[in-house]
Amino acid sequence: MCNPMHVKRSKELDDNLQTKNDAKDALVIARLVKDGRYSYPWILKETEAELRVGATLKGNLSEELGALKNKIIRWTDRYLPGFPQVFPSLGKMALAALECTPFPGDVASKELEELLALYKKVEGLKSPQKPKAIKLIEYALNSIGVTEGLQMARIEVATLIQRYLQVEKEIQALELELVTLIQTSAEPEWLQTVPGLGNKTIIDLLSEVGSFSHYNHPRQLIKLAGLTLRENSSRQHKGQKRISKRGRRQLRALLFRVMMPMIRHNEAFRKLHEYYTTRQVNPLRKKQSIVVLCGKLLKVLHAIYTKHMAFDARQMMKDIPELKVAA
Repeated sequence: MCNPMHVKRSKELDDNLQTKNDAKDALVIARLVKDGRYSYPWILKETEAELRVGATLKGNLSEELGALKNKIIRWTDRYLPGFPQVFPSLGKMALAALECTPFPGDVASKELEELLALYKKVEGLKSPQKPKAIKLIEYALNSIGVTEGLQMARIEVATLIQRYLQVEKEIQALELELVTLIQTSAEPEWLQTVPGLGNKTIIDLLSEVGSFSHYNHPRQLIKLAGLTLRENSSRQHKGQKRISKRGRRQLRALLFRVMMPMIRHNEAFRKLHEYYTTRQVNPLRKKQSIVVLCGKLLKVLHAIYTKHMAFDARQMMKDIPELKVAA
C-alpha cells in the first residue's frame, strides 16, 4: 500500500505541476511501487481486532453521551436557568429532578417533603439530598426561564434523559465486555504492575498498539504515536525540534491523558518530571517534559512485557545518575 501523503508530495516531480487527476495518480503510484516505496498493511486479528472495534464503539458512545449532556444543559438554560447552580453535574438526583419536575412551576407547586418523596420513586435514587431540593425550590420561585412551548419541551427533556441513561448503560456493559476480553491475554498481568494504569487505560492502549510482541524496539511504538522528534535545519540555521505528529493521534492523546495523573500519583514519574523541568542544562517546559515522559512510558511498557518483569522504579531511573543517587 502506498502512503497517500507520499503520492501527494511526489506528484510534482515529473511535470512540476500541481495537477491532480486519476491518470496522473495511477502513474505516480506505479512509480512509487517500482521504487519499493510502499508498505504492507497490518491486519488486526482475533483479540486485537475485537479490542479495536470495541474501543472505537466506546469512543463513539462517549461522544454521543457528551452531546446528549450538552443538549440537556442547553435545555435547562432555556427553561430552568438556575439548575446548573444546584446540580453542577448530571447525577442521579439531577436526572430525577428533570424527569419528575422539569419546569419551575412543577417545583414551586410542591412542598419540600412532597418533592423528596417524588424523587425517591425514581429507580436508583434512595435518598435525595434535602439541601439541594431546598436550593432548587428557591431558584424555581425566582425563575426567569421560557414559559412558552412547554408541552413539547417536556417531551424533549424526557427523550434526552431516556437516551442519556440508555447510553450510560451501554457504555457500562461494553466496558465489562472489554475487561473480560483482555483477561484472555497475558499482557494486562504485566502492564497493571505500573502504578496509575487501570483496566480502562490498558484497554485503550492495547486497542491502539495491538500486542507489544509485534514491536522489536520501543522506538517503533514512539513512532507509531507520532512522538518522534523532527527539525528543519540548514547550514548555520538550526530549527526548533518538534514532535512529528505522524501516526495514531488517539494513541498520542491517550498517553498525554494518562501521564497527567501519573505524574501526581506515581513517584518515579514525578521525580523524572521534576528533574526534566529543573535541571541546570537544557531544562524543559512542563509540556515538553510530559511529551518526553510519554515516550518513556512506552519504553517501560515494552520492556515490562518483553522481559516479563514487574515495574521497578529504581531500574527505570538508572539512566539518570542524579535520580539514581536520590533513589
